[in-house]
Amino acid sequence: MFEYIQDSLRGAIKTLCGNGRLTESNMRAGLEQVRQAMLDADVSLPVVKDFIANVSEKALGISVKQYLDPTKQLIKIVQDELIALMGPVDHSLHLKKPLSILMLCGLQGSGKTTTCGKLGKLLLKRDRKPMLVAADLQRPAAIDQLEILGKSIDVPVHVDRESKDPVQVCKDAVKRARAEEIDVLVLDTAGRLHIDEELMKQLATIDKELQPDQIYFVVDSMTGQDAVNSAKAFNDALELDGVILTKLDGDTRGGAALSVKHITGVPIKFIGTGEVIDTLEEFHPDRMAGRILGMGDMLSLIEQAAEKFDNDEMLKNQERLRRGIFTLDDFRTQMSQVSRLGSFTNILKYIPGMGDLTKMIGGVDINADNQFKNIGGIIDSMTKEEREYPEIIDTSRRRRIARGAGVDQGQVSGLIKMFLPMADAMKNMSNMNVRDQMQAMQSLVKSASQNPTNILKYTKIGTGTRLTTEEKRNARKQREKEKKKREKEKRKNR
Repeated sequence: MFEYIQDSLRGAIKTLCGNGRLTESNMRAGLEQVRQAMLDADVSLPVVKDFIANVSEKALGISVKQYLDPTKQLIKIVQDELIALMGPVDHSLHLKKPLSILMLCGLQGSGKTTTCGKLGKLLLKRDRKPMLVAADLQRPAAIDQLEILGKSIDVPVHVDRESKDPVQVCKDAVKRARAEEIDVLVLDTAGRLHIDEELMKQLATIDKELQPDQIYFVVDSMTGQDAVNSAKAFNDALELDGVILTKLDGDTRGGAALSVKHITGVPIKFIGTGEVIDTLEEFHPDRMAGRILGMGDMLSLIEQAAEKFDNDEMLKNQERLRRGIFTLDDFRTQMSQVSRLGSFTNILKYIPGMGDLTKMIGGVDINADNQFKNIGGIIDSMTKEEREYPEIIDTSRRRRIARGAGVDQGQVSGLIKMFLPMADAMKNMSNMNVRDQMQAMQSLVKSASQNPTNILKYTKIGTGTRLTTEEKRNARKQREKEKKKREKEKRKNR
């Protein structure tokens, strides 16, 4: 998300690098690029004017200090202004006992019904007992879709296919919720292709009759400036409590996210970052500003990992690492865990300093995914002993493994050559503190990012000589000796 405005803003800031002092002359050139970047990203004109004025006022005349680069000071000013532009945000749903009502509204095609299901999933994670209400009677498919979503997350859905009155459907849902001890109702109201008087009147009636605790406007971020205009119209009619931006995983320029709070006064509370039911995230202006400026967003990555990783499996891996054990089975388990965070390039965007690498390796996701599948096939084709001690894999073993995995022998060799130094690094990291671990992991990711599509490619390097029969025999004896030593250490650690 926000790739366009990321590139433009960072490009504009780079033009100011190397200046000993930020003057009116060199600031004018840089801020003109920033202004154009924001307008091209579909940011509202009043927002752009205020943003540029604030940055210019605070940055003009910043001089070089003994310990601080003025460019870094400028980046800090831009970051602070981006945060102010999009925040502050109150993430609380302000739920009350015994029953809270959350109302979703929006235009047709904004992803409102899907967001209703995602919100239900979020409430379950927060130990609530939600029920979804199919109050969109204009589009029969919306009722079917909500029922399917409810079933997929094991959340009840209130449906009345005979009724033509959405207000009565909502009232009946309240009665049912109280009878079944439901504590949160999520209303999926009807949308339209455009804002009209009938729609607003219907929504205003639901608001008046049910008095929902929170009203959220769901908007497609890809509609750009139209999203902001729609949010303003709905806010004027309903007094919104928050905005939920959807489809931020798509080709969006980011203008809506930067404009909606400033124009409407309504904060973005959640963002939808995918089609999967658990891809509704809290919106953090400070983290988003850091991502836009290429500073990464490790907090969000860590939160996703904590939520999606198997904790029991992670604890087992940590314990094995503390004992100095890291095998190909462990490697495959960790790959499986990381894959839950999404594509390779998507993960890189969250890591500070790694954003530019996603452009250097553009289009790598599909290839990288295929490569990782090949890795799994190769590991599956090994014996237990080979997975624990890959250095024992000789030519005949490599040939057998390659045949079983349906890959070239060179790919088997490539995996082993990649894994051995990685295993040493992982064992060393087990004895580091958290800060050193993060630095080491960043270094590992950067190294892997240099050529991820060729992760299994292997170029044979000749030694210039061929081993004699005696040398081969001695090498085999040495391998067996090392194997016995490892087995002895393994028995000792048990």
